[in-house]
Amino acid sequence: MFKRNTKRTFLCNSITSKSLAVLLAIFMLISLTACQSSNENKTLTLATTTSVNDSGLLGYLQPTLEKDTGLELKIVAVGTGQAIQTAKDGNADVLLVHDKKSEEEFVAEGYGLERIELMYNYFVIVGPADDPAGISALEEKNAALALKKIMESEAPFVSRGDDSGTHKKENSLWKEAGVEPSGDWYISAGKGMADVLLMANEKQAYALTDKATYLSLKDKLNLEILLESAENLKNQYTIIQVNPEKHSGINSK
Repeated sequence: MFKRNTKRTFLCNSITSKSLAVLLAIFMLISLTACQSSNENKTLTLATTTSVNDSGLLGYLQPTLEKDTGLELKIVAVGTGQAIQTAKDGNADVLLVHDKKSEEEFVAEGYGLERIELMYNYFVIVGPADDPAGISALEEKNAALALKKIMESEAPFVSRGDDSGTHKKENSLWKEAGVEPSGDWYISAGKGMADVLLMANEKQAYALTDKATYLSLKDKLNLEILLESAENLKNQYTIIQVNPEKHSGINSK
C-alpha cells in the first residue's frame, strides 16, 4: 500500500484512476517531448528501489505509460544507495527512491534538479506468528524499542544489508535504540526486499519491510505484521530528475 501526499490511499493491485493519472502525468511531464522526433531518445531510464518494483506498482503503470508516450521505460531496480550512484554515473534519467538525507545530498551536489515528494507508505516489522521477542505486546508503538527487544531475545532477524533505503532506515532505528546488532541471530542478506522476506519466511525470522512489498508477497509468506503505524516507520518516496548538465545522454526532455 502506498499513499499520495494528499493522503489518498491506493493499492498496487487496485489503483484509483485519479492516482494513476497523477503518476502518469509526472512521468509524462518529464518525458513527453521525447516523442516529438524520431531522432530523439525514446528510452527513459528510471533508477528505483526493489521495494517499489517488487510491490507491482511499476508493472501496473509501465504499459500505459509506454502506450501513451511511445517511450520505452527501462527500470533499474536496486537499493536506494545503488540507484543514486547509478544516477550519479549518468546511467539514469529519473530517480524514485526513499532516503531523504541521501536525496538532499544528491540535489545539493548538483546531480538532481529538484526533490519532489511523490507518495508514501509505512515500513512494518514482520515476523513469525508466535512473536518470540514479544514486540506486538509493546505498550508504546516504537520501532526502535521493537528492534531492541528482538536483539535482547536473540530471535533471528534478516536485514537487507545492501545500503538500500530500507537498510538505511533500519540502521537509523538501531541508532535510535542506542544499540548495535551483532551475533548469529542477526543475518545481513545483501539482497532486495522480496528476497529478504522469502529468507525471513524460511528462517521464521523478523524483518523490516515496506508494507507494499509484504502485501504483494503475503500469500507466499507465513509471516505476520507485528508492528505498524509507529511514528518512526513512515516511508517517504521521492522522485528526482537527473541534471542533464552532469552527463551527456541524459534524457532530460
